Amino acid sequence: MIDVRKLVQTLDLPTEVKPVVIFGAGSIVVDAHLPAYAALGVPVAGIYDPNTAKAAAVLDGISTGTKAVAFETIEQATTRSDVIYDLAVPPAALPAILKTLPVGATVILQKPMGANLDEASEILQICRARKLNVAVNFQLRFAPMMLALKDAIAQGALGDIVDIDASMILDTPWHLWEFLADLPRVEILLHSIHYLDFIRDVLGNPQGVHATTMGHPSSSISNTRSAMILDYGTRARCNLSVNHNHSFGRKFQRCEFIIGGTKGAAHVKMGVNLDYPRGEPDTLWINQDGDWQEVPLIGNWFIDAFKGRFAQVQRFAAGLDSSLQGSVEDAWHTMALVEAAYESAALPAHKIKEMPDA
Repeated sequence: MIDVRKLVQTLDLPTEVKPVVIFGAGSIVVDAHLPAYAALGVPVAGIYDPNTAKAAAVLDGISTGTKAVAFETIEQATTRSDVIYDLAVPPAALPAILKTLPVGATVILQKPMGANLDEASEILQICRARKLNVAVNFQLRFAPMMLALKDAIAQGALGDIVDIDASMILDTPWHLWEFLADLPRVEILLHSIHYLDFIRDVLGNPQGVHATTMGHPSSSISNTRSAMILDYGTRARCNLSVNHNHSFGRKFQRCEFIIGGTKGAAHVKMGVNLDYPRGEPDTLWINQDGDWQEVPLIGNWFIDAFKGRFAQVQRFAAGLDSSLQGSVEDAWHTMALVEAAYESAALPAHKIKEMPDA
C-alpha cells in the first residue's frame, strides 16, 4: 500500500524564475493569476489591456516583485524575449496577439483554445509557425488533489482505471458572468472542458463521444446541463452528468469524480463549485484493499491549480522539464473532444423501434 500522506501535490519551481507579461486585466487575472504569481514569488513585468487605465488600476497596490508597467500598446508589451507571456484574453483575441510575440517565446493561453475547433486549429498553426512554446491553462489537472490522484495512479494504487463517473449536480450563479448571455456554447466549452481535459490526462484520447447539452427554463444561458459518455471501448467506462440548475439547497448537491480501478478506487470532491463563489474545501479519498483513507490536501483547485500550471511552465522555461504539459499540441485534442460533443448533441438520438400493428 502507498502512503497517502506522501502523494505529490505540488511542482517545485526552478531556482530562478522568469517574470511574466500579462495580456488582459479581467477578473481571472485579479482573482487567480496575480495571487498565484504572488504566492510563487514570480515577478510581474507588466500588463497590457486595451483599457490602459484598467491595467494600471489592477497593478496599483499589488506586490509584483518588480516595477510593473501598464503597457499602452501591444508593441510595447511584446519587446522582451526573457519573459513568459500570459494571455488571459477572450479566445477571439488570441490569434492576433500570438502573431506579435517574439519567435520562440514561452506562452500561457487562457482556456478555451478558441471558441471552436477551427479556431483551435488556427491557433495551433500560428504557434507552430512562430515556434512558440505554448501551454493552455486547463489547470484542473494541476490542482493538488488531482496531482495526488495521478501520483497514486502512477504508483499502481488503483491498478488499471476501468471506471470514471463525473457527477456535478449543483446551482451555479450564471448571472455573475454577463458575457455568457449571448454565447451559443457555454457549459461544455467553458466548464466541463476542465473535466474532459482531466479525463484525457488520465485515460488518453477516447475513440468517440455521445453527448447532449441544453439550457434550463429558469435561465437564459444557452446551455447549462450536459450528459456525456466517452467511448474507450472495453478498456474503461466513462460517464459525465452535469446539471448547473439544481437550486434546491446544498443537501444533495455534489461535484465529484468517482474513479474505479482493478485494485482500488478514488473519490474527489471539487469544493469550489459548491456554494460558489464562497466554495468548500476539496477532498480526495483513496481506497486500497477495501480501506478508504483521506488524503491531507495542501490546497484547493482555486487558486492552487494555477500555481501548478504556472510552475510547470517555469520548469520548462528553465530546462528542468523536457516538455510542456497541456501544450497546444495536447490541448487541441481536448478542443476536438469538445467539438465532437457539440456535434453529437446536434444529432438525433438512436430511434427506438415502434410497436408493430396488431
